[in-house]
Amino acid sequence: MLASRLSPQPSALSPQPSALSPQPSALSPALSPSMHRDFLQIPDFSRDEIIALFDLADRMKAGKYDNKPLAGKTLAMIFMKSSTRTRVSFEAGTYQLGGHALFLSPRDVQLGRGEPIADTARVLSRYVNGIMIRTFAHQDIEELAKYADIPVINGLTDLVHPCQVLADLLTVRQHVKTKLEDLVVAWIGDGNNMANSWINAAYRFGFELRIACPEGYEPADHLVERAKKTAKITITRDPSEAAERAHVVNTDVWASMGQEDEQKQRERAFRGFTVNSALMKKADKSAIFLHCLPAHRGEEVAADVIDGAQSRVWDEAENRLHIQKAIMAVLMGGEKV
Repeated sequence: MLASRLSPQPSALSPQPSALSPQPSALSPALSPSMHRDFLQIPDFSRDEIIALFDLADRMKAGKYDNKPLAGKTLAMIFMKSSTRTRVSFEAGTYQLGGHALFLSPRDVQLGRGEPIADTARVLSRYVNGIMIRTFAHQDIEELAKYADIPVINGLTDLVHPCQVLADLLTVRQHVKTKLEDLVVAWIGDGNNMANSWINAAYRFGFELRIACPEGYEPADHLVERAKKTAKITITRDPSEAAERAHVVNTDVWASMGQEDEQKQRERAFRGFTVNSALMKKADKSAIFLHCLPAHRGEEVAADVIDGAQSRVWDEAENRLHIQKAIMAVLMGGEKV
């Protein structure tokens, strides 16, 4: 959780302590190395904290931020899963904030040869100022955060992809006039880590989320049940039902990394779940299309949609850089917004 390690961690359902509140405030002191926060899932941030991060990211994107809060600091980037956007955006963002990023593949860390996660966390805490990890099992990142004395940022796990969905929400805020809490968002396809993170975002902001997925490919039940306490969540087998009057239509590949052996099976299961122009016509006339990339044109999305006028995927990809810079500036750099 995004909580100080000097006090018990609160439940994700409890109000989160804010490190993003305006200064001066006796309730939001600068975080020392022994008082840090992690970002593992979207609900780790409060609603107000996320809005503050968006404001900071917008300033960065507009060229109105020239501070170097990571000067003299190093981010360790652990990639148990390879990536283009995650690596480039974190590495470039760290440099732009004045810091240095270290790329660590499975061949570069002892995690790939059986070293306990706790030991890696303790050692890296002595060398660097923050850890970003992109890995498989979500419990691995939770264990890493438990034993690290520095901020841990989730670059992706099989359960959630929080940085990507914050970038998506930033894109929505920039291109859709409807307030976040009044949105209708359609997710078409696999109930994967992206769908789970959209569920977490709905839980935090209260917007309506409709997920169209085949039977057997549903998102995580425990996240759906929690989100239903603050948001309207619908699981349907009909993409048209999900897309009806939606402000945002979103999808992802049918077979994610590590699921390549299931490609043919998934192609059969997801037949009829392609986001095409006919489906987009059922959405709001000003709706936008999002995709976290990489995309397989002709499978989960038609070429004329992802390359068409309603697509915002390139802004979405760029916004990974800006929102992650904002997260690092606050968690690692002590930035106040």
